[in-house]
Amino acid sequence: MSAQRAITHAEASPRDLQDALQAALQRALQDASQGASQEASRAPSQDASHEAPHPAPAAAPQRRVSLGSLLAATARRHPNRIAVVDPADKPDWSDRPAITWTYAAAAEIVERLARGLRSWRLPPGSRIGLCLPGSAESALAILAVEAAGHVACLLPVSWDEERLLTAAQGVALSAVLTQARLGSAAPAQRLCNVAARYFGLRYLAAFGPDVPDGVINLDRFVLDGPAGETAGPAPASAGIVSFVGGDPERPVYRSGESVVAAAAAHLVAMRVAPGERILSLIGPHDLRGLATGLAAALVAGAGLETMPLFDGAAFAAALRRPGPTHLVAPAFLEKNLAGRDLPADLRSVALVHRAPTRLPGRSRAMGRPQSLRHDKVIDTIIFDETALLSGRRGTAGDLSLVLGKPERLSLPTSLLALRHGPDGRLAFRGQASAATALQRGNRPAVPDGAWQETVFAPVLFGGLATAIEAIETSESAASPENFAPA
Repeated sequence: MSAQRAITHAEASPRDLQDALQAALQRALQDASQGASQEASRAPSQDASHEAPHPAPAAAPQRRVSLGSLLAATARRHPNRIAVVDPADKPDWSDRPAITWTYAAAAEIVERLARGLRSWRLPPGSRIGLCLPGSAESALAILAVEAAGHVACLLPVSWDEERLLTAAQGVALSAVLTQARLGSAAPAQRLCNVAARYFGLRYLAAFGPDVPDGVINLDRFVLDGPAGETAGPAPASAGIVSFVGGDPERPVYRSGESVVAAAAAHLVAMRVAPGERILSLIGPHDLRGLATGLAAALVAGAGLETMPLFDGAAFAAALRRPGPTHLVAPAFLEKNLAGRDLPADLRSVALVHRAPTRLPGRSRAMGRPQSLRHDKVIDTIIFDETALLSGRRGTAGDLSLVLGKPERLSLPTSLLALRHGPDGRLAFRGQASAATALQRGNRPAVPDGAWQETVFAPVLFGGLATAIEAIETSESAASPENFAPA
């Protein structure tokens, strides 16, 4: 059994899951660094009980596994497997062709882009903004910034000039990668206006035709950039910056390993097999889009198809395409999907909620008119940018049960642990929640083994969580000036 299949089948106990996750991540790193092809030495038992879980083993030493190492591992072993698929209507809103990238092609393009970025006179670990829709360019740019040894800062493409300026000053951006056209909008021109107001922005580059004057054409990196073996070891992954609730004044930093861990924890519930497809309606602009989309696909060795601009007919056509598919959608779309005939190839539906939120009622059993008529529904809740929690509805991992009694969370504590605080607020600990507010100037140190407190608490009824509410605290009421100056 391959390492990834070990993850997707490891549901029995935290001990089995810990073994599977460690084997998978270690295998990916070995493949990326040495080209190893041996099978994982052991796989977890599928026959262990789902009842009272065994105590999780102590945390193993952290392995330097990045999104790029996972891409490289799959590209080396399965070069023709599909990695990223552009939506068919992409030419209509970007003047760029819709392309299907294999893992081998994606790895080569990422390296070309990374070499171009490394040619810029930026110190290692510089912060590079990514203001892109959720198309193939977004995935390739995130991986290229990581491969160049810099920090990718996820800037929602919907932000106006003022919010972009606030974010650029707050996190001290050195460069931004964007796109020339997005429908009637011109993100590259918008960022030219930002660059005129913020002199710390040294490089501005864009994909697409009609790139504005003074903006570097990223397509030339792809077409004319050098290919071949990398000279020397690749820089270490410098991490990701995202923004709490789309607020440009609340940046959060997490390491590349934390992103991989968050995706691995999500996949325990979603169970995406290698070579299958994730169809996501959520762009990679924050933890919820990244962990359930690009990162999940790379950890699983699966393909990713996104729809940056939602169109009902295009979505229906994408959903009907043959092949095992896992849908990721905002939770409010459940009522639109309920009662519809879904394709037989649809293996799971992940409905993503943002706390605070109401949880699906326990009366919404499968087959009831008000529920999504699918037997593999996963509820995923994002708690700001701190943690992402996923559970399969109607099973022992149902989030109504887990949030009511955190000890029901069947994940190794080194990956993700959950508890209720004295005031009922939720706190997370583990590699999947290792994130911290971006501090002034320098990259912050993520607390090792510390509980990450949130402002959210479950509303309980009969031991079950029916909703998640936000609790105002003295800390959240204050607004410390802890962001980087211009």
